[in-house]
Amino acid sequence: MASINYSQVRKGMVIVEDGQLYHVVDRDLNTPGNWRAILQLKLKNLKTGSITPKRVRPEDKVEQAYLDKREMEYIYQDGEGYVFMDIETSDQTTLPTEWVGELMLYMKENTKAHVTFYEGKPLSLELPATVELKVTETEPSVKGATAAAQFKPATLETGLKITVPPFVGIGEVVSVDTRTGEYLSRAKQ
Repeated sequence: MASINYSQVRKGMVIVEDGQLYHVVDRDLNTPGNWRAILQLKLKNLKTGSITPKRVRPEDKVEQAYLDKREMEYIYQDGEGYVFMDIETSDQTTLPTEWVGELMLYMKENTKAHVTFYEGKPLSLELPATVELKVTETEPSVKGATAAAQFKPATLETGLKITVPPFVGIGEVVSVDTRTGEYLSRAKQ
């Protein structure tokens, strides 16, 4: 870990305070005339998700966290959680079920994602922007239906539930936005 002045802290950095990791959401340097400069930070606690404001002097020291972001491939689920393999080293890491949560509804085996590590421990899972998943349940497709018609519910191969246009049928592969959970298009065959 490296000690830096708060004046060097930028948006997007991760810093360590009291043994906790904080993502810098925003920063605002205030230099009122001949008074001492004050740096206003908005910090998101990476463990709890809470965002708190913090006022510091720019010359004060803080620890910058070095995060290791690796491309990994989801290979299978076991009793402990979800097993991911490092693309470069083939090292395997198990991410606990409660830690990964709903994100796994977008992941099928052999899907690549990024896992960020801090001091060898997984910190976050970043999914690809879109994934392609097969429709396993939906109402029958309607011949001659237009995209402007009402969307219908569908269940995908991972258990993810989304809404799709009426012309999408069971067995078709669709592209889904992992940030919003929305149907984007039929996948290119």
